[in-house]
Amino acid sequence: MTIAIYGRNIDKDDAKVWLLLGRLAAGGAKTYFYKDEILPGTDLVLALGGDGTFLRAINMLRGRDIPIAGINFGRLGFLTSAKVEDGENLWIEDLLSGNYSLQKRLLLKVDSASVPHGVYPYALNEFSIQRQTPAMLRIQVSIDGAPLPSYWADGVVVSTPTGSTAYSLSVGGPVVTPDADVFIIAPIAPHNLNIRPIVAPASSRLEISFSGKALQKGGVTLDNTAFEAPSGSSFVVGRAEYSANCITFSKGGFIDALRDKLLWGEDKRNAF
Repeated sequence: MTIAIYGRNIDKDDAKVWLLLGRLAAGGAKTYFYKDEILPGTDLVLALGGDGTFLRAINMLRGRDIPIAGINFGRLGFLTSAKVEDGENLWIEDLLSGNYSLQKRLLLKVDSASVPHGVYPYALNEFSIQRQTPAMLRIQVSIDGAPLPSYWADGVVVSTPTGSTAYSLSVGGPVVTPDADVFIIAPIAPHNLNIRPIVAPASSRLEISFSGKALQKGGVTLDNTAFEAPSGSSFVVGRAEYSANCITFSKGGFIDALRDKLLWGEDKRNAF
């Protein structure tokens, strides 16, 4: 087995890294660190870090059908599936023996002349447009050609189910299980209070445009990639032609992550 390891801010001399590499080698795996290119013959990828590192590693796979696991060397690590701790670290043996589950995670794709050359137009979490000046934006969204009322807001987030616990959640979007086949459209700080997030099938064609005062630009993000787009820019958002193959070791998976990492439903009364 050949395992590619990616880590943006990982010290290769860190004791936990050495422990991980040693256990993988003892199990017969060959490992290598990479910055840009994944070598042919790679069987799986380990992203060492937090959620940002995991998103970057997904980006670098460029649609290759290689399983990936996030190993938490960061803080929250909601998207990560394991961490190196003092103790047995049984997940390493599970990884080497194939004793894990694979989840196909929906990716979104953005088509627009405003996406700069070289920017990977895919996202595992979300696509967003945000104001860059004190003035709000007018954002127009249509779902399969049916226009929604204009959003007068600081911006808009289009999220996948995976991203429902990220930016989308912070602006009032619902939590969605990763196996759901939907997009979440959530305005950011809307001026009209009767506008709320809406959920649409992932088969939908979403057309989004924005306008602002004079030469006002909008800030656009695709996960942790950001660029500016001029007023009047339009974007088509839809399902990507491939999915991300994400490794999970816990049977509880997403529900366990909600409980343990987001403290979902935490209430001191439950201790009695």
